[in-house]
Amino acid sequence: MKKVRVVLGARSYDICIGHDFLQTLKDYIHSVSLGKKTAIITNPKLRRLYGGIIEQQWKEKGCMPVVIDVPAGERYKTLKSVSKVYDVLIEKKFERNSSIIALGGGVIGDIAGFVAATYLRGIPYIQIPTSLVAQVDSSVGGKTGVNHPLGKNLIGAFYQPSLVWIDVGVLKTLPRRELLSGMAEVVKYGVIADEQFFSFIEENYKEILSLEQEVLIHTVERSCEIKAMVVSEDEREKGLRAILNFGHTIGHAIETVTGYKRYKHGEAVSIGMVCAARLASLMGLCHQDIFLRIERLCNLLGLPTSIPRVDFGVLWDILQRDKKVINGKVRFILPVRLGEVKIVEGVERETLQEAVQSCYSADKFV
Repeated sequence: MKKVRVVLGARSYDICIGHDFLQTLKDYIHSVSLGKKTAIITNPKLRRLYGGIIEQQWKEKGCMPVVIDVPAGERYKTLKSVSKVYDVLIEKKFERNSSIIALGGGVIGDIAGFVAATYLRGIPYIQIPTSLVAQVDSSVGGKTGVNHPLGKNLIGAFYQPSLVWIDVGVLKTLPRRELLSGMAEVVKYGVIADEQFFSFIEENYKEILSLEQEVLIHTVERSCEIKAMVVSEDEREKGLRAILNFGHTIGHAIETVTGYKRYKHGEAVSIGMVCAARLASLMGLCHQDIFLRIERLCNLLGLPTSIPRVDFGVLWDILQRDKKVINGKVRFILPVRLGEVKIVEGVERETLQEAVQSCYSADKFV
């Protein structure tokens, strides 16, 4: 088992990474302070696949967990879903020392984390991420929240888990498209913090996508190390943590304009990274080769790098409502070189439009 520590004083916690070790969680949870009542928040498919393994371990500890199903899909990451979870917790008389287990991908993790942050002003929770995007990104760092029809993740809270338990073996049941989507976040880490890791992905992407155990564990571990380092230095995104949004500003706008139905999160981030790299090239912040190398790797991974034509004015309006806007200015994370990015405010509309339109395909949104 590999272990990465997120250092946040009293809120510090471990990220444990291994292969086919879901059933050993019971041997570790003694280190986490949890009450007798636990709710497992998951979706019906994951409940069938892995819910029984988790339930049995809690039963062995003398706890009868409550399982709460949330439908799969980004469009269910809403306050309506959160309210339904509250109803169950209140009905079952959950207390402040009760706990929550998030068993699922990014949507489940975000909903469960937000519920944990807000129910009785905060109860403990554990992340057990089952998708690649959740394992390398969304389960770590304490960002929780839900979407609003006018924008992604506009409602949320910073709330750290007590433990993140990552079993890369569960990725064998992950649909191929979801696996590829998660690779966008992996590429992000190479661009923002580690050129050698970016090169590792270029050289080993076939092995990663084939789920070769050693390569896969290293990929997840290094991604978590980078995120843990950033979060430990800047928990609430006052400065450095903003670099984790590389590709997400435009990516979130693409998700919003398509109603969270056309693209997986990582697919939108892939397009967003390519657009951001193109923008950086146009602004003279990086050499065109950086843009081309990022675009090439995304293409090798089977990720989209262009979008059907859409009214740029619509995208621009969505960007103005982005949660990262400060004093009316949208912040972009732009590459200077591989392994280094820069936070840029006040990008001219015309320059951004040129960058985005250069990534248009011949198709149109219907």
